[in-house]
Amino acid sequence: SKTMATWLSVFGGAFGLHRFYLRGLGDLLGWLHILPTSLGLFGVQRLETFGQDDPLVWMLLPLLGLMIAQGMAHAIVYGLTADERWDARYNPGRPTVSTAWGPVLGVILAVMLGAGVLMSSIAYGVQKWFEWQLQPGGAVAAARTTSVRPGQDFFSTTPSMRLATSSQRSEMASSNS
Repeated sequence: SKTMATWLSVFGGAFGLHRFYLRGLGDLLGWLHILPTSLGLFGVQRLETFGQDDPLVWMLLPLLGLMIAQGMAHAIVYGLTADERWDARYNPGRPTVSTAWGPVLGVILAVMLGAGVLMSSIAYGVQKWFEWQLQPGGAVAAARTTSVRPGQDFFSTTPSMRLATSSQRSEMASSNS
């Protein structure tokens, strides 16, 4: 049933339930859904225990978000597949069954949830990556410590980035004349 596959993708796509429904329990890709989703759920548990500054949390949470988003993407593809094409692929030899509004409502929900989860996962992961880069020991922090002396402005180390004040400009003009 196209409707059942769409709704299984919405509510269980992160665990591969839609793949097990369509291809059976022997589907390897269905089983491969379980590991990243479980790791993401472990990230949620660590978030509750250690807070969002735990480095393992910000690596695992986006993984869960990506698995949920791919489940929503499958729901969209399943729900928007034409009934004739669906029946030719998954129900060969049977008459075409009109699915009406069931898959369409699943697609609407999948678009809303999938877009929100995907955008949140990307934003959280990128934000935490940039914060990690700015921490002591990160690449940006290492560049700062090697090129900036204490009490010196970060941008004044590069001549092209240096901005002269009006008094400095007048001094430069008087020394050039």
